[in-house]
Amino acid sequence: MMADKRPKKTTDDEDPPSLADAGLHVLFDEITLESAKAFTEFVLEANLKPSKEAPPHLNLLINSEGGDVFACFAIVDAMRGSRIPVHTTGLGLIASSGLIIFMAGAKGHRVVTPNTSILSHQYSSWGGGGKHHELLAMQKHHTLLHKLLLNHYKLCTGLTEKQITKSLLPPEDVWLTPDEAVDLGVADEVRRM
Repeated sequence: MMADKRPKKTTDDEDPPSLADAGLHVLFDEITLESAKAFTEFVLEANLKPSKEAPPHLNLLINSEGGDVFACFAIVDAMRGSRIPVHTTGLGLIASSGLIIFMAGAKGHRVVTPNTSILSHQYSSWGGGGKHHELLAMQKHHTLLHKLLLNHYKLCTGLTEKQITKSLLPPEDVWLTPDEAVDLGVADEVRRM
């Protein structure tokens, strides 16, 4: 029997851990079906690990101008369905769908950095036309989506529908400082990374 003459790997030779191994996912782009798929796979893979190998929590770093509201809620559902809590950190810009995702982080663990710009607004409608019954169906869809957003904001902030409509989802865009976001329950703390 021949001895294995290959050099043994030392700890210095080992590959460094990946972000996913460290329980970290970076979302620095528009929210799309592709980014929702990548995040959902990250959450599922972490949750498939035996409890002793899984990280105690997952970290999602967000810098996004927003994007597809349906992809956004797919990410929110993946976060809420995870047995491992998902902590969120907003930096740069968290706007629109990016803010919706940020707010869904585990309570007490939604951190914004001091220089983060934060935008909350009503969702943007896409143009549409058609026959009367098609317009009625589109109207119902818009109403359901608005209710979904209000319920999400209520769950994440603890504010009433009236407070949300006045402070976070009025007809005009609402830009918040990190401290204002904490005051409104959108974030839990402002912290340097």
